[in-house]
Amino acid sequence: METETMQTPKQVTTAMNYLADPEVKPVSYMYKPPEGTPVRSWHISKHPTTIHNGRLIVDRMSLDRQGFVLIHNHSSVGNFYDDDQVRSVYYPEVESLVKKATGAVRLLAFDHNVRCGPMAKRGDTGVREPVKYAHNDYTLKSGPQRVRDLLPGEAEALLKNRFAVINVWRPIRGPVEDMPLAVCDAGSIAPQDLVATDLVYPDRTGEVHSLAFNAAHRWYYFPHMQADELILLKCYDSAEDGRARFTAHGAFEDPTTPAGAPARESIEVRTLVFFAPQT
Repeated sequence: METETMQTPKQVTTAMNYLADPEVKPVSYMYKPPEGTPVRSWHISKHPTTIHNGRLIVDRMSLDRQGFVLIHNHSSVGNFYDDDQVRSVYYPEVESLVKKATGAVRLLAFDHNVRCGPMAKRGDTGVREPVKYAHNDYTLKSGPQRVRDLLPGEAEALLKNRFAVINVWRPIRGPVEDMPLAVCDAGSIAPQDLVATDLVYPDRTGEVHSLAFNAAHRWYYFPHMQADELILLKCYDSAEDGRARFTAHGAFEDPTTPAGAPARESIEVRTLVFFAPQT
């Protein structure tokens, strides 16, 4: 790891895509909208951004300070594009490693996405493109709602204690050189930077955060991530005691990407993380 760190830059300068018009609540349709309705009501603004090499401070990172950490894990999954294998093999692996990393008393892996730009454009089933704008997956509203949706019989009791939503992101193949993931130090995000955004589906409306630009944001990435490296990313935390609660992230164009680099392939699994009652 030390050799790899020495061979990568301390930082790169690129452009991050932010929400351009935060004054009005953004709306995105996740299916073909009614005639005359735009798929997306909002616009992106590009801002020059320095993204720091997180490997240089990896031993000082914490889920409760920055909102993300880098860990190592070998998976037994042979094909991450096989939904059945991911759910039967990878979900239990993810639950085990997140439980160990957080000290939680209960874990539930409940959702995943696989991403590859060329495969998505080709129309491969279940494959999506990398998300190329700064966002966070859950809000004050949608975090608890996810618990209610998935565990309706237990939700109100569970919501009385601390819980979190943690995204587990890993490359399917490494090293990642094309469209790496950037993560924003949660401590550098002001509350007003997080703009609730509706995601409209045929049967429901979800809510995520888009990120409005703030020059104080501190961005990091982990150059040349390998398939046995994972980012744990806290997208929601019910605790209101000063710890990280929302961690924005997004793919970016790395100016050091070599010509002809393979397209990024990655998988992310979302987990509900429940903690013991405070005594």
